[in-house]
Amino acid sequence: MFRFQRTPLRRRAALAAALVLTGSIALAACGGGDDDAGGQATQAQAVSQADIDKAMSTPTELTFWTWVPNIQKEVALFQKKYPAIKVKVVNAGQGEPQYTKLRTALKSGTGFPDAVQIEFQYIPTFALTKSLMDLRPYGAAALKDQFVPWTWQQVVGSGGEVWAVPQDSGPMGMLYRKDIFDKHGIAVPKTWDEFAAAARKLHAADPNVYLTNLAPNQAGVWFGLLWQAGVKPFENPSQDTVKINLADDGSKKLADYWNGLIKDGSVSADPDFTDAWYQALNRGKYATWLTAAWGPVFLESSAKATSGKWRAAPLPQWDGSKQVSGNWGGSTTAVVQGTKNPIAAAKFAEFLNTDPESTKMFATEQFLFPVKKDLLADPSFTQLKPAFYGGQTVNQQFADISNTVDTNFEWPPFLDQAVNDWDETVGKSFADKSDTKAALDQWQQRMTSYAQNQGFKVEGQ
Repeated sequence: MFRFQRTPLRRRAALAAALVLTGSIALAACGGGDDDAGGQATQAQAVSQADIDKAMSTPTELTFWTWVPNIQKEVALFQKKYPAIKVKVVNAGQGEPQYTKLRTALKSGTGFPDAVQIEFQYIPTFALTKSLMDLRPYGAAALKDQFVPWTWQQVVGSGGEVWAVPQDSGPMGMLYRKDIFDKHGIAVPKTWDEFAAAARKLHAADPNVYLTNLAPNQAGVWFGLLWQAGVKPFENPSQDTVKINLADDGSKKLADYWNGLIKDGSVSADPDFTDAWYQALNRGKYATWLTAAWGPVFLESSAKATSGKWRAAPLPQWDGSKQVSGNWGGSTTAVVQGTKNPIAAAKFAEFLNTDPESTKMFATEQFLFPVKKDLLADPSFTQLKPAFYGGQTVNQQFADISNTVDTNFEWPPFLDQAVNDWDETVGKSFADKSDTKAALDQWQQRMTSYAQNQGFKVEGQ
């Protein structure tokens, strides 16, 4: 059905992880490594089918780090096809805790897995530190057409490298309380102007209800809204260069919009994923939740008292003549540089996320939102009618939304720092009801200084 993204961008990285990463970034940004004169990685020679066949029939044990519950079921399908390969599944933490352990293991040169689950937004960080294996020599480039284009672009490097195989995603939409909308005569807003008008109308009619909540601890939502607005906050034109545009006109338009609604009290700014936030969802404090494709199944388990009252719709649009969305969440399976079993690990990552039975199981048992085109067109997935949403085909809604996500959004190679600085500038401005445009300028300055201190050439404002 859906996916609950368990680690949206909301927690700060541990200090130890930041220290390990900082040293690695500086070395990677300043070193030439194996790159050619053009700054792009040289592609390794393709592995022959004979070598693949030999590796997949040779007794081997792989270690796989992941936080997906009950993934042993999908792993069992792989082991059934390749009985010589045994896979040890390890839950080394969820999101950032796992990344901290991975960095520590890589730095020590021991104890790291062969394959690992990595969220989209962390691919550039681990690619920069040369921690991931380019999967092109193992045939990964041929997988491209199976995936929704924007999800594939998330795993491709500036030199054409394929750093991972997509597993799930989080295209953003709007879940809304139909009963509250009906009670106050509010039509589903098609544009952000209509959304603002509805927010003011609703809160004036009932001061205890807000059209939505914009969490000050949730950088993931802000990135998703930037993505939808066509803003390119970060770009990575080469290994040692980063473009930083955090306070451009598009960002400030977004800042003006949300700052205005929060300051006049029409939209709340409560921290999310807290006990108070869960209680607020259940008692109807928020009439919408701007969330991702994993949000519907999460809401079913977290706001059971509201069953039957919710519906799904696309995000409101800046241009009413177009349908555009952003993304919040999603992950991949990557192969760790230094594995002693590169062929088996690469083929494991491929099988896990392309085999029809495995991917269908992810969608229907773990509720990961699909990234493969065939599943997003499969009526057995798209036409489910959950009672929690009044029988609406919510999967179809988000499948349609997935086709409207821009392919060109990029993440910085120092995501932990970007999120930490967002919390202390932009997020803080929401909580304090202070000047968000000024906070964007602070975020820009902090990130520019940080990147330069790590040895990057910085382009942008």
